[in-house]
Amino acid sequence: MYGQAIGEGSIPPVPFEQPKNLFRYGEQSIYSTQLHQAGAIANSSFRLFSTPLGQVGQGFTNSLTIAETNLKEGGRVPAGVAFDIFGVSCMVALASANNDTGTINTAIDTQADVQSLLNIIQNGVLSWDFTQTQVDIAPVSLVGAGGGAFGSVSTGNAADVGHMNNGAGSVWLYRKHPVALPGSSTFSILLRYGSRAAAVANNSVYVRVALLGYYKNVIEIG
Repeated sequence: MYGQAIGEGSIPPVPFEQPKNLFRYGEQSIYSTQLHQAGAIANSSFRLFSTPLGQVGQGFTNSLTIAETNLKEGGRVPAGVAFDIFGVSCMVALASANNDTGTINTAIDTQADVQSLLNIIQNGVLSWDFTQTQVDIAPVSLVGAGGGAFGSVSTGNAADVGHMNNGAGSVWLYRKHPVALPGSSTFSILLRYGSRAAAVANNSVYVRVALLGYYKNVIEIG
């Protein structure tokens, strides 16, 4: 049997010792929700991804459930996990009441409800907040939900015509350079409104932001 020099064929070289760790890759979404109850939002800034699952915050008076967020640590990427974000989505929805006790299943099919939706998407802006650095992403009107029930609806009244939500819009994509979040890094998404935003007056408004990306997890084996 003849030997083969390393690099001359397709057989990879075998290491002389066992590896100390392995890398696991996958795709995942990280999402967080802000609740606007009745009150002014003009010239205000709201911080998403700061409240983890099971805790109270971000406008909620009750603990956040899996429908509102899947964060295990508020505003922080877990140690040993790196996350590269290639897309951002933003969904706007109405509750059935003007507090934190209503369900999130109200169709946006009246003039007042349509105005509540437009108030958010036409006045809101999403921005990254990396401790001491802020980077604007885009107006909410350009960051679609990427799914859900959407389209024009009518209840027989000419005034009751409008969009059920902003799900028809495409997600905001980082086409060439994803946003890298190393393990143990801190981050948040700011939802900011200009001076012309109207106050939330009718049903409470939910704004859910999802970060779509790849994770790399280091598994120590040695």
